[in-house]
Formats: sequence, structure tokens, C-alpha cells
Amino acid sequence: MTKPSRLMRFAGSHDLRCQTCSLSALCVPSTLTLRDVERFESLTRQWPPLHKRQILLHQESPFSSLFVVRSGSLKQTSRCPSGDDQITHFFLPGELVGLDAIGAHHYPGTVTALETTTVCEIPYHHLDGQSDSVVGLREHLLQVMSRELHNERMLVRVLLRRTSDVRLASFFVAMSARFQRRGYSPHCFRLAMSRADIGSYLGLAVETVSRLLGRFQQSGLMTTRGREFEIHDLDALSRLAEGEGRQSALG
Repeated sequence: MTKPSRLMRFAGSHDLRCQTCSLSALCVPSTLTLRDVERFESLTRQWPPLHKRQILLHQESPFSSLFVVRSGSLKQTSRCPSGDDQITHFFLPGELVGLDAIGAHHYPGTVTALETTTVCEIPYHHLDGQSDSVVGLREHLLQVMSRELHNERMLVRVLLRRTSDVRLASFFVAMSARFQRRGYSPHCFRLAMSRADIGSYLGLAVETVSRLLGRFQQSGLMTTRGREFEIHDLDALSRLAEGEGRQSALG
């Protein structure tokens, strides 16, 4: 696979306007003044579109920047000491890529586009230098990092303590909340990741994911059509995700 293209030409600053971006509320602190937003924009560079399977970052490459997903989606895959690959994260529009690299000073996984994806790069040394002068920027970053830490702990809880049906239900409840946070329907959405990707993320075989999706559909929890998902009973799915109501949900 090709290395992340540092030779790719960045789009000009006129192509990137945080003030008009529909996702700015997710990655730009609401407390920033117009002048602060303009300063934040000056730190940010837009990459040309990444195509499906194109790599944004390689595992163990030196940390230099954070990235904001503008459109599309990405997955992060980490190679374990055993040589196995494990998907550890999916990134949706408005989310930050690279927060888990700040402490170790290298990226802990390979980040790959699941579909045509656009990202904005924020060089960390510029961001760190502005975090004190731009009011609210450091607090916003800490809030995002805190949320990511919470999500990681929830994933560990799911993987270590839950059965396969509860893991999959937890995944769709979390995805529903993430889409709702972006102003989209929490009931109907499209996921670019494959069944195998979902299985890797949850520690399940792809056959198990397909079988459980069939059971969810038969029980009336949700309908699947390829990569299109429609949740019919979010409350019941949430109860299943909490380990409750398994008999009533799945029969």
C-alpha cells in the first residue's frame, strides 16, 4: 500500500471555511469569536479527497497532526503483536482523528478510507501554540478527548462482559447516537463499513454478525438492506444493549 501522500497538494485556504461548514459545531468551540474562528481556519489545511481503501495514516508513523473528517468515513486498524489486525475505531464526519497519538507521539493504527472521504489537517504544533491564546480551544480539546476516553471504556466493557447479541446491539445504539448528534436520523442510516469490519471491531466472526442481523430483523428490531439500516424499535435495541430484555427482543 502507498504511504500517506505528503506530496499531495493541499487545497487553498479559500476552499476551507469553518464558518460555513455544517459540521463546525462538532469540531470548533462554540465560544470562539469570529476573529478566533478565522485564526483557527488559518491553522487548518484541507486534503484532496481520499478514495476508498486509500491510507491516511500508517501505524507507528510519527505524530504530527490531528485530522477532522469533513465527509465520508474512516477506520483505524491496529496490528497486534500476534500479527492479527484489529479494527479499533470508526470515524464519522466531524470527528477528530489522531487524539490517541498525542501521548505516544506516534499513530497507534493505520487509518484507511471506507469510502470517498475528505479531511482537514490541523498541524499539532500550530494548534498547541494557539490553545492558550484562543479562548475555549484547550477546553474544547479536553472535552473531545474525555468523550473519546469514555467511548473507549464503553467498548472495552462491551467486548469483555457482553454476549455477541449485546455487542452488536450496543454498536448500533452507539451509531444511532452518533448520527443523531450530527443532525441526521437516529433510525435510518448507511454505514460504509462491511460486516467483516463490524465483526473485527466487536471481536465477532463475520458469520456471527450476519446471523445476528437476521435475528434482529426477524424480531422486528431493525431492517437491513445491504449497508442501509433502519432501526424500528430503538428502545428495545437499547434495552438489549444493556443486557436487558434479551428474551423478549430475540425470542
